[in-house]
Amino acid sequence: MSTVHAAVVEAFGEPPRYTTVPAPVADEGREVVDVLAVGIHPATRGFASGKHYTNTTRPPIIAGIDAVVRRRDGRLAMVMAPATGTLAERIAVDPATLIPVPDDADPAVVAATMNPAMSSWTALHARVGFRPGQSLLVIGATGNAGSMAVKIGKAVGAARVVAAGRNRERLEQLLTEGADDIIAITPDEEETAAAFAAAAADVDTVLDYVWGPGTERAMESISRARTDHVRVLDWVQVGGTGGLEITLGGHLFRQNALRISGSGFGSVDLERADLAGLAALIAKGEVAVSPRVVPLSEVTSAWAHEDARGERTVIVP
Repeated sequence: MSTVHAAVVEAFGEPPRYTTVPAPVADEGREVVDVLAVGIHPATRGFASGKHYTNTTRPPIIAGIDAVVRRRDGRLAMVMAPATGTLAERIAVDPATLIPVPDDADPAVVAATMNPAMSSWTALHARVGFRPGQSLLVIGATGNAGSMAVKIGKAVGAARVVAAGRNRERLEQLLTEGADDIIAITPDEEETAAAFAAAAADVDTVLDYVWGPGTERAMESISRARTDHVRVLDWVQVGGTGGLEITLGGHLFRQNALRISGSGFGSVDLERADLAGLAALIAKGEVAVSPRVVPLSEVTSAWAHEDARGERTVIVP
């Protein structure tokens, strides 16, 4: 039986192990592609540990939720395949789901960047229909995905981007990376509330990577400070670093055109997200995360590595 090397999770809570699995077969409606690069994202680890909110599979499973691949005709593509795994030398995919990647793109850079960029890109394109000239607030902007959201906001034509987060030094850096204004989230709740009211009262869209009690306070402050209460405020939950739940008074919805939604696997039609456009943007170097390239044979040790800010571990077969 023909085999390929892969990273296999044999039990939740354990890192994947470098081993062999049966080689993929191009059954009807499937194409076998060569895997070039796979990013090790927080969501990748979440799927492999059984903790991701969409996870329905049980070990043994091949790790990896996405990959840059080379098709039989030589073209590059991106594939999202959390259910079947991507950390293998070759995988079988539905060709209809492949996202075109420019031929001159660096596969490792695309693999490192696509996932952290997708959360904001997809939310703005497919969840709220963000339009050039509108304004954007990113809460949790000092993390990898949040920092990327600031750049993505500018790339899609935001007239103004406000970045909010706890790391003051990183916030100052974001002023050189696309942010027009910053909000420092501090232990002083009154001071933080005043900062949200002053800098973000009239934004059109909020990308929220924090959620939890901090979001409750920010939403209350912004809602009270809005000058045009019938102007729609799209608040999109894309992460939960501050908690999984919030409690809101109904008055916020009666007093404001507040629209809350979530963006992630399962809630977004990816065909509407123009992911090929995002891949092209990455290939041009307009947004990028620096890849830390590791061979597939070293996946077990690489699994525990903590990436530096702006870096992402990428596995290459």
